[in-house]
Amino acid sequence: MLRTIESLGSLDGKRVIVRADLNVPLDGTDVADGIVIADDGRIRASLATIAELRDAGASVIVISHLGRPDGAPDARYSLAPVAARLGELLGSTVQFATDTVGESARGIVAALSAGDVAVLENLRFSAAETSKDSAEREAFAAQLAGFADALVSDGFGVVHRKHASVFELASALPSAAGRLIEAELGVLERLTTEPARPYTVVLGGSKVSDKLGVIDHLLPKVDNLLIGGGMMFTFIAAQGYPVGASLLEPDQIETVRGYLDQAAKLGVNVVLPTDTIVASKFGADAEHTVRATESIEETPWATSGIGLDIGPDTAAAFADVIRQSETVFWNGPMGVFEFDAFANGTKTVAQSLTESRGLTVVGGGDSAAAVRSFGFSEDSFGHISTGGGASLEFLEGKRLPGLEALGWL
Repeated sequence: MLRTIESLGSLDGKRVIVRADLNVPLDGTDVADGIVIADDGRIRASLATIAELRDAGASVIVISHLGRPDGAPDARYSLAPVAARLGELLGSTVQFATDTVGESARGIVAALSAGDVAVLENLRFSAAETSKDSAEREAFAAQLAGFADALVSDGFGVVHRKHASVFELASALPSAAGRLIEAELGVLERLTTEPARPYTVVLGGSKVSDKLGVIDHLLPKVDNLLIGGGMMFTFIAAQGYPVGASLLEPDQIETVRGYLDQAAKLGVNVVLPTDTIVASKFGADAEHTVRATESIEETPWATSGIGLDIGPDTAAAFADVIRQSETVFWNGPMGVFEFDAFANGTKTVAQSLTESRGLTVVGGGDSAAAVRSFGFSEDSFGHISTGGGASLEFLEGKRLPGLEALGWL
C-alpha cells in the first residue's frame, strides 16, 4: 500500500525533503540574456504538498532536476529561476542553495526554521544522481538524507527512474508519497480499472515507437483509438500510402499493421487522419496546403512535402468522438503546435476535451504545455498530468521503481 504523508506522524519541527519534479520548459539558453520559465505548471503542481508540510510545522527542502546537464554544473540548467518562481507562488521567501550537498546547501539547511522553504541546486549537477552504479547512488542519497528527518516524494514525472533521489533516498529516510503522486495515481487507476465508457485514447507526438507499449497494453481496454501527430505517418504508410518527407519509422510499419488487425478483431474503432496539412518545409513560415492522406505527395513539393498537422476534417472527426466519450486520455500533440499554422489540430482536440461530459486526462509533457499555451483553464480538464513518460509507463503496466520504494506494488 502506498505510504502517504499521514504515515510520517507529526512533522512539527522536522526537516522534510520534498523530491519534486520542477523540470520546467525554459525559453532561452544564454544565461547573460536571462532564462525564462516557459510553463510553470509543474511548479504550481508542487504547491499543495509544500504548503501542507509548512502548515504542519516542517521546514521544507525542495530538490529536483532540470534538463540534462550531463552530471556537472551548467548555468543553463540552474534551478535559481525555479526557486524564484516558487517563492512568488508561495508568497514568501524561498532560500536557494548554489550547490546540492556542498557548503551552500549545508549552511542554508542549518539555518532553516519551521515553515521555511529552501531549494537546492539541480540534482543532476552530480553524476551520482543518475549513475548506473547503485553504490554511487546510495552514497549521494546518504548525503541528501543527512539534511532531513523524512522524505516526501512528490515528483510523479520521475517515478519511472531508478535515480538516487527517487529510489535510494526513499530507503535512506522515512518516506511517503506527496499529494501530487496520490492524485496522479488515483486518476491513472481510473483509466486502467473499469473506466467509464465509451473510453477513448488520443495519441500523438513524433514517434510511434514511443507509444507502442501504451497501444499494446490499452488496445484491449479502449473503445476508440485516435492517432495524430508525427506518429500518424507510420500508420498512413502501413495502409500503403506515400507520406513524402513526413516523419516515418519504416521499421514499425509491420508492427502498426499488426495493431490495426488486432483492433479490428477486438472491435476497437481506430480513427486515422483522413486529411493532413502538408508544408513545403519545417518552419513557421512554410507554405502549406491541405491534402487527403492518400494524396500527401500531390502538392507542388511532391516527395519533399512534410505533414505538420492533422487536417481540419480529421480534427472535426476527432472532436466528435471525444465529445461523446465518458473517459478520454490524451498524450501527444496532433501537429507542430508551436507554429500557428500547424496548431489547429492540437487546439481542436484540447477544446473538445473541455466539452466532453466525462473524465478527461491530459497526459503531461507537450500536451500539457499545449493546453496552457492556448490559454485553456486547467479547471476545464479533469486532470492535467505532470507525468509524461511516467504516466505512459504506468499505462503500459510497467513497474515503477519510485512508486515501489513508497510501498506501491
